[in-house]
Amino acid sequence: MADLTAFRQQTRAWLEENCPPSMRKPLTKESDQCWGGRNFTFESDDQKLWLERMAAKGWTAPDWPAEYGGGGLSQEEHKVLREELARISARPALSSFGVWMIGPAILKFGSEELKRQHLPPIVRGEIRWCQGYSEPGAGSDLAGLQTRAVDEGDHFIVNGQKIWTSYADKADWMFCLVRTNPDAKKQLGISLVLFDMTTPGVSTRPIKLISGNSPFCETFLDNVRVEKNQVVGEINAGWTIAKYLLTHEREMIGGMGRTAAGQKTLSQVAVECIGLEAGKLADDMLRGELARWDLDSAAFALTAERVLDEAKAGQGVGAASAMLKYYGTELNKRRQELLVALHGSDGLVWEGEAYRGGAIARNWLRSKGNSIEGGTTEVQLNVISRNILGLQ
Repeated sequence: MADLTAFRQQTRAWLEENCPPSMRKPLTKESDQCWGGRNFTFESDDQKLWLERMAAKGWTAPDWPAEYGGGGLSQEEHKVLREELARISARPALSSFGVWMIGPAILKFGSEELKRQHLPPIVRGEIRWCQGYSEPGAGSDLAGLQTRAVDEGDHFIVNGQKIWTSYADKADWMFCLVRTNPDAKKQLGISLVLFDMTTPGVSTRPIKLISGNSPFCETFLDNVRVEKNQVVGEINAGWTIAKYLLTHEREMIGGMGRTAAGQKTLSQVAVECIGLEAGKLADDMLRGELARWDLDSAAFALTAERVLDEAKAGQGVGAASAMLKYYGTELNKRRQELLVALHGSDGLVWEGEAYRGGAIARNWLRSKGNSIEGGTTEVQLNVISRNILGLQ
């Protein structure tokens, strides 16, 4: 306990000295979020400095082993770091599919060569990753994917198409599910491969959503060469890895339901938009809705913390990721609905400088996709009913 108290004091002192004041403010626009990568343009010198300082400590991936660039923190130390970052409302130094998804999979299943090659650049924010899972004919039935990798000795030649590939047009590398044995049962003939997005034959095309933004892409793979040393785990054993990675993706999407560090709470927004009467929010109906959301959000945060503690203790996340994904998705949809309601007609502004170029309305529309991406709500409820509630 004394060691943990000392770690908290040291962490607090380091953050006070090293987190720039501008990185302790709410995220107000998309460019405030740091994704890193070869082609990323930093919004400010402070954003770049904050990433560099956190990466140097390994705190962009605090619980990864130090030998791969991570922070090497224990479960308890990582929790202290999260609390201290939240205390000063620090923005995330790095948002990364590498940290959230493919990194944990490489740590668990990857060769030593893959770990040495890919993990340190992920920690430093030098490489931005995208996920090649869904296909036009294989969404919820992911095991039905048809992108094929033909064995050519020391490499594969990959042909196929992926869809809903988040930020593929901005990514440097892709982690991609491919069929390496078309004759095996569909779950048994799949491998997880990694390749550079500048490899000849890789092309992307953004998909415009109802929000007006294009975070998703179609990705086309035409005779793409993938070296065999870029296979994560064993060839034809990718389905097990894919399921493991999906638990991290669903946990990540579930996190949308929580108020992020540096983000205004709904109560703060409500006071700004509506004001107080006799110390209470002026609108009785919205006050009740906000109270319900706050209670549900607090319960969700405690559940997520418990699941994280269990995972760090070696119990894994497993089916609980479906629960986090489902409920976090619903919380975020409710949050976006409330933000529109709190701003009234101003919440419907679509473009221009007012309200960040229509971010409130666009984020509300975008949230509708949360219950589809990463596994539909129906799929998550089936997982919960079978594996958590024990229903048949």
